[in-house]
Amino acid sequence: MNKPERVDSDSIEHVDGGHLRAFIERIERLEEEKKAIADDIKEVYAEAKGNGFDVKVMRKVISLRKMDRDKRIEEETILDLYLAALGDA
Repeated sequence: MNKPERVDSDSIEHVDGGHLRAFIERIERLEEEKKAIADDIKEVYAEAKGNGFDVKVMRKVISLRKMDRDKRIEEETILDLYLAALGDA
């Protein structure tokens, strides 16, 4: 494990507080937006569930759609192979 770098008082005097504050505030705004989007997504899943859709399967479909097609086919092939080896196919 790396030891924390020692900060001397000279380097503290050279920190641009305004610039740092701008970065911190931008990150904080983005975190707020991220939370709002996550809440919106939860609402859509709840709405879908209320309309009879299986949310767990929907999450899996979304996960698969994000994947590269060839990578998805490779994983599905390996999954089928493993299930067959276990006698569960």
